[in-house]
Amino acid sequence: MKIPFSPPFINESVKNEVLDSLESGWITTGPKVKKLEGQICELTKAPQVLCVNSWTSGALLMLKWFGVQPEDEVIIPAYTYSATALAVIHAHAKPVMVDVSDDFNISLEAIEKAITNKTKVIFPVDIAGWPCDYNQINDLVLQKKNLFRPNNEIQKNLGRIMVVSGRILVVSDAAHSIGAEYDGKQTGVLTDVTIFSLHAVKNVTTAEGGAICLNLPLPFNNEELYNTLRCYSLNGQTKDAFTKSKAGAWSYDIIYPGLKINMPDVLAAIGIGQMESYTSMALPERIRIFEDYNDHFSNKDWAIIPQYKSNIKRSSCHIYALRIEGINEEERDQIITLIANFDVAVNVHFKPLPLLSLFKEMGYSINDYPNAYKQYANEISLPIYPQLSKEDIAFVIKAVCESVEQVLYAQEKL
Repeated sequence: MKIPFSPPFINESVKNEVLDSLESGWITTGPKVKKLEGQICELTKAPQVLCVNSWTSGALLMLKWFGVQPEDEVIIPAYTYSATALAVIHAHAKPVMVDVSDDFNISLEAIEKAITNKTKVIFPVDIAGWPCDYNQINDLVLQKKNLFRPNNEIQKNLGRIMVVSGRILVVSDAAHSIGAEYDGKQTGVLTDVTIFSLHAVKNVTTAEGGAICLNLPLPFNNEELYNTLRCYSLNGQTKDAFTKSKAGAWSYDIIYPGLKINMPDVLAAIGIGQMESYTSMALPERIRIFEDYNDHFSNKDWAIIPQYKSNIKRSSCHIYALRIEGINEEERDQIITLIANFDVAVNVHFKPLPLLSLFKEMGYSINDYPNAYKQYANEISLPIYPQLSKEDIAFVIKAVCESVEQVLYAQEKL
């Protein structure tokens, strides 16, 4: 038996949507993208959704729109994928890394200590699909309004109360958490802006892609902002190629120094097909697999099992992040090698940013983020996707248990 880590879920609906796009004579940005945006709006209840070509470009677009400058600071967790920091770097701002809590998500205490009069944006990251503590994060931003120093009209208008202008922009890095819930709401409407990844390994995919959910408060008009950002995502051009292709509609203008980050219809078609069965089949299947793992590993003294629900949270079950009590990084890697001998592919999510060469060279040190390293050193991500049968899950569990216990016995830890 061979178990891959995270193959895309491609059913007949997906194939039919892609074929329909190919046969329509139109494969770049057009009606399929609009349909996918509508599906994500319907799921999340976000006022507006803009699809782009990646999570990273979506984050960069929002940072540019908000007008961050080279001296501005953006708070991010040290435990995240590199894209969170790279978007900040490409916007010429400074990533301010903070430590995480025991659930992998950004620490509220660390955020509070990191906020200064240079802070413009906070990127909480929903690791593995488990939502951050958004009520507390949003409250903290309001408490720190007196520190905020707006440098443009957009920043002044965010959170304007009477004569007090501006506050920190909260952008949820929900790359993992489409379909997750927090305090009775879907991810997508928990902060000012939410960005989903639609990359090939995500719960919903377009092969490559991202979706920006706009949920800004008054005086912002989210529909107007959608139109602005859509134009910006097309090189600042006033008409997309689909509109220009109509007879006599060739004329256009360039009104922004835009980016070329639009999503094409042929990729949106994959997402449309997946969204049609996401809440009825794919997400429930992920929850089933998560529960199967938890039911088994909860009987093992060495297993630190991840949460997928609480009184106010429910995960999207994007990753099953199993941690092994009492092992170090080297032993974790030995376990992964042994699991691979069963032809079971597992992963690690993620290397904390300060362990990566780029960020080491920028002066970040893992010693400043002890809990991020602690979560990383003994974490193993197990396969979790709708195609896995009960027999597949049983085989993964067998491979993991035998591999873990072999290493623990060898180290006399069991």
